[in-house]
Amino acid sequence: MVQRTVTVFIDDLTDTEGEDIATHTFSLDGVSYEIDLNPDSHQLLLDALAPFLKVGRKSGSAPRRRGSSKRADGPDPIKVREWAKSQGIEVNARGRVPRDVIEKYEDNH
Repeated sequence: MVQRTVTVFIDDLTDTEGEDIATHTFSLDGVSYEIDLNPDSHQLLLDALAPFLKVGRKSGSAPRRRGSSKRADGPDPIKVREWAKSQGIEVNARGRVPRDVIEKYEDNH
């Protein structure tokens, strides 16, 4: 018997599927948010925030995790998920890929 696992990426705003969905983070009033968006929806978010970002002051960057010298953008989450599943590691189909899974992926590539 063959078992196939299919990962479907869905835009949180439009409910559309696509391979180009990415997770984006932002904060407001001390609360951090994550949202999965396709490029068009991400542009809508940027356009909506643009007037506020233009006049707002940066208060610093998000705190970096200790012990990590990896780039913030990291490897393609689609490839990491595919690799993790091939290794028998369970990962969610949506949202952020856990840091330990990314580090294992990077150690093996």
